Order: sequence, then structure tokens, then C-alpha cells
Amino acid sequence: MNPVDFGRHSDDYAEHRPGFPDSFYRRIDAFMPVRGARALDLATGPGIMALELAARGAAVAGIDVAPEQIAAAERLAQVRDLADATRFHVARAEETGFDNESFDLVTAGQCWHWFDGEAAMAEALRVLRPAGILVIAHYSYLAQHSPVARDTEELVLRFNPSWNMAGESGVYPQRIDDAIRGGFERVEAFCYQQDERFSHAAWRGRMRTCNGVGSGGLSPEEVPRFDEALGRLLAEKYPDPVDVEHRVWCVVARKPL
Repeated sequence: MNPVDFGRHSDDYAEHRPGFPDSFYRRIDAFMPVRGARALDLATGPGIMALELAARGAAVAGIDVAPEQIAAAERLAQVRDLADATRFHVARAEETGFDNESFDLVTAGQCWHWFDGEAAMAEALRVLRPAGILVIAHYSYLAQHSPVARDTEELVLRFNPSWNMAGESGVYPQRIDDAIRGGFERVEAFCYQQDERFSHAAWRGRMRTCNGVGSGGLSPEEVPRFDEALGRLLAEKYPDPVDVEHRVWCVVARKPL
């Protein structure tokens, strides 16, 4: 398996990777009002969560290890007229470079499993103000409930038999104990499911961002062959567009006073 590099398909991330639904942000707003908050988005990618927080009135910093993702986030911030409410730079979740107690809210969307969890938790605790909120969230397609996702994962495994993230449940209860051990309190979790609609082109773009495909699983020469095979599978079996069941899983934890 090739090294994971999420910068390889930043354009696909920006265009085709679905963000969390509006209902997710309403739930976060119940824990802490987003409007007026100072927020830090870890592993921001092309700013998917950061830009939504900014659109809801937060002042947001987003960091990512991939310069290509940061460039995409800055471009999208300009397109959405959110550049004044956001700032992006290259940094690791384990070492953000921000001052102590700089933020009211720290978010990590669909990324915590790539971190050194203990170090990232300590860094989140450091940069949050007392009573600040940490949000660790996942938005995962469910192959066990969606035939198109199941068939797609089987195709990924034909191209990349060493891929070890097929069949994910989208539920990560270990994050609860991670937050408690990391010094947070009032730790809560919520989970619910929702369909996402994809055109065939969008689903192909979304799968090019998969860590088993374009973000490291396959060589640059193999990715187009996989993409063409997925296009044939979709055309043969599934009307355009397709609905793919997703699961929101989220842990919310508060820094002690």
C-alpha cells in the first residue's frame, strides 16, 4: 500500500466529499453557540467543517498537514466570501502552534484515527479555554446498509487487497474513554443516520479520495483504472443518482473550569 497523502486529490475532496449535514451543526450549537465562537478545525482538508462553522458566525482557524488541502480551503473560502472569517495554515493536530487557551471550540471531522490520539487530545486540551468544547466527529458511508457502497468496497479490495478499512461501522466508542483519559469532562456522544445523494460522477469523485484508492492505496497509474471500473459498475447496476446511507457519530467533551 502506498503512503497516505490526502493532498493527492484535494480537488476531489473539495468538490465531492460530503460535509456533515445541517442537523449536525444544530446539535453542536446546543452544546456551545457557534456564532461568535473562536474555533480550531483539525485536519481541515479543504475546509469542509471550518467553512460551515464560519458560515454560522464563528471565527475559524483550520490546519492540515497537506499544503494542497490548505490551498483548496483558502480557495473555497474566497468563493464563499468567508476569507475574513477564516485562516488556514499547514500544521499537525498534535502540534498546532497556537497559544494556550486560544479557542472556545476545537473540531475534528473524519480524521481522528489518523492522529497520535494521546498527543492530539493533550493539544486540544491546551488550546481550549476553560469550559471550551472538543468535538470529534465522523460521517461515514455504511457499506452494510448500502448496496452501492458494498459493491464499491468490493471493487476497491480487488484493486487493493491490503486495504484494511472496508466495512467500517462508523461508530467509535473508544473516543469517549480517550476524552476522559485526556482530562475532559461532561463527555457525551450522539449518533444517527442519514442518506446522502450522489450523482455517479460525484460518487466516483468521493471514492477517489478514499485512502484505499487515490489518497494512498493505489498508484497514480492505477487510480484511473479503478475509476473507470467503478464507472462501469455504476452504469450497469445503479440508476443515476444513488442514495448512500451515512452515519454521524460524534463525541462532545468539555474542558474543566
